[in-house]
Amino acid sequence: MKLSYENINKIKSSLIYPSHLFIDGKYQKSINEKSFDNISPIDGKIINKIYFAQQEDIDITVSKARKAFNNGYWSNLPPGERKKILLKFATLLERDRLELSLLDTIDMGKTINDTYNADLPTSIDNVEWYAEIIDKIFDDISPSSKQYMGLITKEPIGVVAAIVPWNYPLWMAIWKIAPALITGNSVILKPAEQSPMSAIKIGALLSEAGLPDGVFSVLPGDGPITGKSLCLHNDIDCVAFTGSGEVGKLVLEYSGQSNMKRVQLECGGKSPNIIFSDCHDLDAAAEASAYAIFGNQGEVCSAGSRLIVQKEIENEFINKVAKLSKNMQPDDPFNPKSFAGAIVNTEQLDKINKYVNIGKEEGANVEVGGNITMKETGGCYFEPTIFKNVKNNMKIAQEEIFGPVLTTLTFSNFEEAISIANDTEYGLAAGVWTKDINKAIRASREIRAGTVYINNYEEGVDSTIPLGGYKQSGIGRDNGYQALENYLQVKSTWIKIT
Repeated sequence: MKLSYENINKIKSSLIYPSHLFIDGKYQKSINEKSFDNISPIDGKIINKIYFAQQEDIDITVSKARKAFNNGYWSNLPPGERKKILLKFATLLERDRLELSLLDTIDMGKTINDTYNADLPTSIDNVEWYAEIIDKIFDDISPSSKQYMGLITKEPIGVVAAIVPWNYPLWMAIWKIAPALITGNSVILKPAEQSPMSAIKIGALLSEAGLPDGVFSVLPGDGPITGKSLCLHNDIDCVAFTGSGEVGKLVLEYSGQSNMKRVQLECGGKSPNIIFSDCHDLDAAAEASAYAIFGNQGEVCSAGSRLIVQKEIENEFINKVAKLSKNMQPDDPFNPKSFAGAIVNTEQLDKINKYVNIGKEEGANVEVGGNITMKETGGCYFEPTIFKNVKNNMKIAQEEIFGPVLTTLTFSNFEEAISIANDTEYGLAAGVWTKDINKAIRASREIRAGTVYINNYEEGVDSTIPLGGYKQSGIGRDNGYQALENYLQVKSTWIKIT
């Protein structure tokens, strides 16, 4: 379906806003019927009230998930049968693609162009890829004498709690759900309280696809109550989390305070994007650099938020990026032609504005933007912003802002570029632009980041490539067959042959 205002408004007019918990194959209210206001950042209006999962709801859900796992209806199902159900789920995501896209746009403020043309297709691809790979992974037999046989097998870990962020509501959920489900686990999804609706919606889709009751649940709520309770629960075997480093550290603590459950973390970054003077196409590099920080309103863990430019081309290159930013202003998120939409909520908008003011106080110069905009809408919007004359010890160069704010630094030689790139507590992603293949490979080896893009930035990201970080950017990986390891136990069976 081609996006148009007509199609968008037709679906919007009949859209049902999901609000319930999804437990044991059905929607229900929280036990005490506690709820919270779900507010759209597009116009500041209340969308609906979302039921808020409390400890009693969590205990019931975990019990149902454990029962479903133990009865083996899903965990013991042959991989080929699990595959069929996940592929059916993918077809249902495609069927309801515009509805799910609208729910994410309304909840989070991102453009319908992004949700419909990027988030949903990549989510569907991810489900299909994991469905297709599961019956092509083999166990092992160790080399040994004829007297023994060593079997190395993989088993589902059990009950998985997936705690996901608001910046890509459905996509980030699928990154956890698809590999965790296809390996035979029960999954409890806690969406971010800022963007819960698409997560709630897919509960019914998975049931329609044939997933047994209890295998998948959705518990909307906040971090301090719902998220913490899941992390501390002694009958959950694994927590897969994407979010801030501050909360990621709490997840690790909760694991230690409870049953030493496995923890997989993706905790953001402050990613460098290095432009060498021998870059073969400065226009292409400038366009990619602008997209890397202004796309999705800059609310991207791996955003190229630190632009590190060789001094010889500093002014020329920054001017190119600044010129491009003029066409990347926020606008109506329901307009299929809008590049950027709203910031997720007033709290995040204030945080971005605070960092811009800090940058000015630290002595950096605002070259472009720097202001809250579109105030008349009642929503949350911020201009693409570029800082110049930034030093790498400034807060705006070291701390994750999570907004459309680009800090630019300069370097003289290769060694200085790598030193600046690595001088951060994060290590999620990096970009390198040069026509010298030796320099590119050397930079990739020396930059301490989970993903290094050479002569591109986040182009062609797909399900086959593992994503995750070094240092305080996380533990474990999403995507690729490596993500399956998060949700599997390895068992060794040593057999004596007589």
